[in-house]
Amino acid sequence: MLKSMTGFARSERTTALGVLAWELRGVNHRYLEVGLRVPEELRSAEAEFRQAIAAVARRGKVDATLYLRPANAGPRELQLDDLLLDRLVEGALLVQRRLGTSGHIDAVDLLRWPGVIREPERDTAPLTEAARGLLAEALMGFQASRANEGERIAEMLSTRARAVQRISKQVAARLPEVHARIHARLQERLAALTGEGNPERLEQEITILLQKMDVAEELDRLQSHVEEMTKALAAEEAVGRKLDFLMQEFNREANTLSSKSQDVETTRSAVELKVLIEQMREQIQNVE
Repeated sequence: MLKSMTGFARSERTTALGVLAWELRGVNHRYLEVGLRVPEELRSAEAEFRQAIAAVARRGKVDATLYLRPANAGPRELQLDDLLLDRLVEGALLVQRRLGTSGHIDAVDLLRWPGVIREPERDTAPLTEAARGLLAEALMGFQASRANEGERIAEMLSTRARAVQRISKQVAARLPEVHARIHARLQERLAALTGEGNPERLEQEITILLQKMDVAEELDRLQSHVEEMTKALAAEEAVGRKLDFLMQEFNREANTLSSKSQDVETTRSAVELKVLIEQMREQIQNVE
């Protein structure tokens, strides 16, 4: 199943420690790049979260954010580092004596000093477990979002591929008529240049020129590329890079068809093929 690199999912859960919410956003990128933002309490689980995301996304830029709204636990006990506070007071008194009456000790400033107020230690294991389970839920939604977008892209690619197949078959069906017309035109020109000339020699020259103008091989390869593309769209693994390579091959054949064309209808068909290929190429940039 084709998957897009574009996707979005959000999952939220209320726990005893607060409300957790994961948001996942994906856009196209050449490789896998995970941008992760989590609360300070869950920094230790960051590597685990990255691995979980990498297990389901092979390509794309994925921004994952974990939000935590702590539960209202009522009045909290104020815990002070008494030793640090005593040292700060001693230092402040020393500065005050040196400055005289202009110096004073501000209790609020002392409390703002880093480390004076200690955060109570709490067990983050339940919070980590809840975040882990919620991430798995969010990733399921994220994958569903990417799969839905991939299904839309696959349908568009299949439609364009069938159009490429139809046009190439139309061009192939007209080849005998085109060759006959080119043959007659070349025969007239060569005869005019060489007089009556040697009929066998003229036919050899015409055959060589027709071989250089023949596009049957390019049309066969276009049909082959369509078949390869159909197989890739039905594959289970990530095929974005393979499809991108196929687009280069499609484009090469269309360009050759255009350069060899000695017929207005064939040239017009080559232009239509280029438009279809470019439309497919743009969509494939979003495929995982």
